[in-house]
This record gives sequence, structure tokens and C-alpha cells, in this order.
Amino acid sequence: MSTETKPAGRTILASTIAKEFVDEITGQLKELEFKPKLVGFLANDDPAAQMYANWTGKTCEGLGFNYELIQVDKNDLESSLMKANKDDNVNGIMVYFPVFGDKQDQYLQQLISTEKDVEGLNFMYYHNLYHNVRFLDAPYNEQKCILPCTPLAMVKILEYLGVYNKILHYGNRLYGKKIMIVNRSEIVGRPLAALLANDGATVYSVDINNIQQYSRGDDLSEKRHKALQLDSTHTIETLAPTCDVIITGVPSDSYKFPIEYITNGTVVINFSSSKNFPDEVKQKAGLYVPSIGKVTIAMLLRNLLRLIKNKNHRIVKGEQQP
Repeated sequence: MSTETKPAGRTILASTIAKEFVDEITGQLKELEFKPKLVGFLANDDPAAQMYANWTGKTCEGLGFNYELIQVDKNDLESSLMKANKDDNVNGIMVYFPVFGDKQDQYLQQLISTEKDVEGLNFMYYHNLYHNVRFLDAPYNEQKCILPCTPLAMVKILEYLGVYNKILHYGNRLYGKKIMIVNRSEIVGRPLAALLANDGATVYSVDINNIQQYSRGDDLSEKRHKALQLDSTHTIETLAPTCDVIITGVPSDSYKFPIEYITNGTVVINFSSSKNFPDEVKQKAGLYVPSIGKVTIAMLLRNLLRLIKNKNHRIVKGEQQP
């Protein structure tokens, strides 16, 4: 296992990592002749969703975006989304999930126009993510795909921490790395595992039922990952000590990752609103990122600007909406 990132025992704050992206966003915003508008729909009483909505609003207003939080009954959300799709004054749309907590949420994700889907949850974007398609307009490669905000934030964090090896060819920069993700949600855990595996890592995806391995194998010419369900001999206890990075996203205050399975110098990251590691993890982790919210919001606004840029490319070329 490699521990060659940075000196051991450092806690890295999300605000520190987000700064370069905030600067990038501010610069791009100045080039626009209008103030982009993001609309967030809140149709639940989840405290974590409310906190995320508050952070989003404060960041938007602070950087010069227009942000509107619309609180609606979940049964009215469908019609509200369709209305926002048709509103030319709205440049980006997001929903604070979960709403129904079932397949109805997946349906709602697909209602958002691909031109306004700042979270990258539309099936087209997900299909491209899982198949490692990085542009919408091959072979021109001018319109980058939109990636889900939290998985994208995690990629940027790992780049910042030096886990990505810049000497290797783009698309293979996690080759040789082992990463454990304790979360396999369709919003974060599974797409994150796919992204990291597509960049060359061996990823152990953990949920309450089993552990799956995502990897591209030893053939670097393969462009997309493969998933394999591991048998019961593969456990957190046996796999975690071999990992370069351990990432958690368990939405429960009672869950704590067992630090006795963490090798000294491991990169440790938590993206849950709950605290998934005890304080003692700071003595074992090489680098510890306790939360990533501010990076996620930066990726959200970065996606919004990318949507505007992609739309402008299509207008110039006379293309239809993808």
C-alpha cells in the first residue's frame, strides 16, 4: 500500500480544498453577461437536506449567482419541476433527495431537463459515467459530461490530496490504488465507485449486504470498469488494511468505522452528514477530510456553468438539446 501523499496526521478542511474551484467559478462568472439562476426544490423535512439547501443558498449569493429555494409538497414536485424546465430564466435545477425514498425519486430525477440538471442525475449522464464516456459531442470533445456533484467532489479531493498520480496517463491515474467506499447508494456510492474504477483504482464497495469489487483489471486498454460480488471471506476486516483510501457515507450517527482496520497513513474521507469516524482516527490517518460539503457545492456551481457553456456550444452549432 502506498502512503506517499503528504505528512501523516493532517486534517484537511473542505473549505481549503474548495478555494481553487471557488476562484475558478468566480472568474468564469465574470465572463457572463447575466447572473445565472439556480432553483432548488425541497420536498422533505430532512435536516441534512435543509442544511445543504442553506449552504447552497449562501454560497450562491456570496459568489454572485441567483438562488431560489422552493419548498413544495412532494405530491406537487412533479408539476413544479416541469414548470421550471420551461422557465427560460432558470439555468439550473436541483432537488434535495430523498423525497419519496423509492423508485419515484428516480422518476423525478429523469424529469429534470438535461440542459438544467446541475447534479448530473439524468439517465444520459449516468449512462456516460458508467460507460466512461467523458464528452457529449465526440469526436469534437468540446462539451464535457455533467457528473454527479458529490462523486465529482470526491474525485477533486483525491486529486488535491495527491492520491491521483499525475505522472500516469489521464484516465489511469489511480492505477495500483485500492479504495474502500462504505456506501452504495445510487446517488453517491455506486457512481463514485464507477468513477474511481474507471480511473484505474480497485474499489471495494461496501453496503449492509455484501462487498463488491469495481475494477478495470490489468488491461489498461479497457475503458470501463467491471463489477464483481465478493464472497463472504472478503470483509472490511480483511480488505480495509490493504486500502490506500477509505471513504464513508453512512447516514447514521450511530455508525462508526472500526479504526483498528485502518493502516497508519491511510487517506480517510467522510462525506456523510453524520460523523462516521471517531476522533481517534486523526492519529492513524495520513490525511483526514471530515466533511466535503463545501467542495460538493463548488462542483454544483461548476456544473451549472458547464451546462451554460454546453448550451452555448449547441446554439452556435445549431444543435438540438441532447
